[in-house]
Amino acid sequence: MSTARAKGLMVCGTTSDAGKSLLVTALCRHFFRKGIRVAPFKAQNMALNAYTAPGGGEMGVAQALQAEACGLEPDVRFNPVLLKPQGDSTSQVVLLGRPAATLSARDYHGRNGKGYAATAWETARDALAALREEYDLLLLEGAGSPAEMNIYAADFTNLRTAREAEAPVLLVGDIERGGVLASLVGTLAVLPEKDAALIKAFAVNKFRGDSSLFDEGCRFLEARTGRPVLGVLPYATHLRLPAEDSLGLRSFGDGPLRIVVIKLPRIANFTDFDALEHDGCRVVFADAPGDLDGADCIVLPGTKATMADLRWLRQRGLATALRDAADRGIPLWGICGGYQMLGERIDDPGGVEGSGPESMEGLGLLPVRTFFEGTKIAAPARAVVNDWAPGPWEALRDREISGYEIHMGRTIPVAAASFGDGTPLLTLIARGGREILEADGAARPDGTVFGCYLHGLADDPLFRRAFVNWLRRRKGLAPLGGTGETAPSGRELRDRSYDAWADFVAAHLDMTRLEELIARGL
Repeated sequence: MSTARAKGLMVCGTTSDAGKSLLVTALCRHFFRKGIRVAPFKAQNMALNAYTAPGGGEMGVAQALQAEACGLEPDVRFNPVLLKPQGDSTSQVVLLGRPAATLSARDYHGRNGKGYAATAWETARDALAALREEYDLLLLEGAGSPAEMNIYAADFTNLRTAREAEAPVLLVGDIERGGVLASLVGTLAVLPEKDAALIKAFAVNKFRGDSSLFDEGCRFLEARTGRPVLGVLPYATHLRLPAEDSLGLRSFGDGPLRIVVIKLPRIANFTDFDALEHDGCRVVFADAPGDLDGADCIVLPGTKATMADLRWLRQRGLATALRDAADRGIPLWGICGGYQMLGERIDDPGGVEGSGPESMEGLGLLPVRTFFEGTKIAAPARAVVNDWAPGPWEALRDREISGYEIHMGRTIPVAAASFGDGTPLLTLIARGGREILEADGAARPDGTVFGCYLHGLADDPLFRRAFVNWLRRRKGLAPLGGTGETAPSGRELRDRSYDAWADFVAAHLDMTRLEELIARGL
C-alpha cells in the first residue's frame, strides 16, 4: 500500500459527450501500461447504462470500463453515487452500488446545496479518501460541464472533487459541436476565480481534417487564458468504445447481418450489443416501425421504466410492428425490461416503477408474467442452458454462459405454461459469487422469440458465436469459422480497444506536459 496519498488528474468537459470518459479510459490504460497503480473515479454519474461489481451492486458502465483499462475489477467506490433517471425530473439514487432513495431533481439538489446531494457527497468523499490511500494515481472524470451555475452549490462531481483530490483539471472541448473557443473561455469566465484556478490546461477533441488549421485557435486560447493546449485530437472514426449514455448512441458495425435494437426512451445497458460488430453484425437503433425493415433480428433492450416504455411502444405503433415481425418469423430477443415486455402481463402492485399501483398487458409473445417488487438484484451471474432450449440456444444446451443482472422484477410462467411451452430457458447457478438455483428466461418452441434477464450475453463468446451462426444459417450464409471456445470474449475485444485508444491519445496529446501537470498537483 502507498505511504503517500495518490496523485490525481481530473478531466472535465465543456459539455456532455465532449470526450471525458474516452480520454480518462485511454489515460487509464496508458498509465497502467507504465506499471503505475492507477484507478478511475467519478463522484457522481447520471446514466441508465450500468454495470455490476463482482461482489454485487451497480455502477456507471464508464467507470467499469475504466477499471478494466486499469487492469482492475469494477469497484462501486469508483462511482460511489449513481443517478438513474426514472422520468424527466426523478431519479433513483444509488449509493455505493445500492438503491438509497428515489427523489425529484429539486429534492436532490435542494436550495443552496442543502438537498440530498449533501449526503451523497459525504459518501463520495469517503470513497475518494479510501482510494487515495490504495492507489498511486487517480484519474477523475467530471460530469456535464463544471460551470452549471444554476446547480453549482450542489455540484460535487466536478471541481469540488478535484479540490478534494488535490487534482489539477484538464478541460476538454468538443470542436465538432462548434463554438469550442467560446465554450472553453466561457467556462473559465463564469466560474468563481478560486475554482477557475483549478483548470490548468485544455484539450480539443473531435477535430476533422487538418488539425494545423486550429493552430491559431491554440495560440488564442493560450494568450487569452494563460493555460496551455495539450493537444488537438482528431475525430477517430476507426476507434470506438461503448457509449456511456444515449447522447453517444449511434449505429455501428458492418456485415451481412442487421441487428435492430429498439431505441426505447429510457433504454439501459445498450453496451449489451457492442461485441456483435466483431462477428459481422451491423447494429442499428430504431424508434419507428419502418426502421424494422430488413432486420435479421430485433432486440427489445433493457429499460429503467418497463411500463412507461411499453406505453411508448404502443403509441409509436412499434408494439403492433413487433408482433407482426414475430408472426413473420423474424427473431425477437428481449433483455431484462425487454423480456418483461414480451410476456403476457406486468403487475406493479406497490408502485415500484411509478406513482402508484398499475397493471398492464404485455406484448403476449412469451408465456410469462412479471411482478415488480422492491428488492433490486444487481450482480454478475452464471447460468446453464436447459436441455430443450431451441433456436440459437440449441448449440448451447447444457453449457454454462455468463452475464449480469440488474432488475427489480420477478418473471414467472403463466398458469398454462409448462417447460414444454418454453419456460424456463436457463437455470441460474450463481449470482455475485453465491451459488443459487433459479429459473430464468423463456422462448417459443421454434426459438424465434426468446428473452431472459441476463445482460452482457454478447460478451460471452459461446453465446455470441451460437447466436450469430444461427442467424447466418437462417439467411443462407456459411457459419463463422471456429467455435465459441476460440472466439474472443467481450473483455478481450475491449482490451484491444483500450490499447488502441491509449496509443491514439498518446500520439496527439503532449504526455510529457500532462505528466508534469500531474506531478505538480494543486
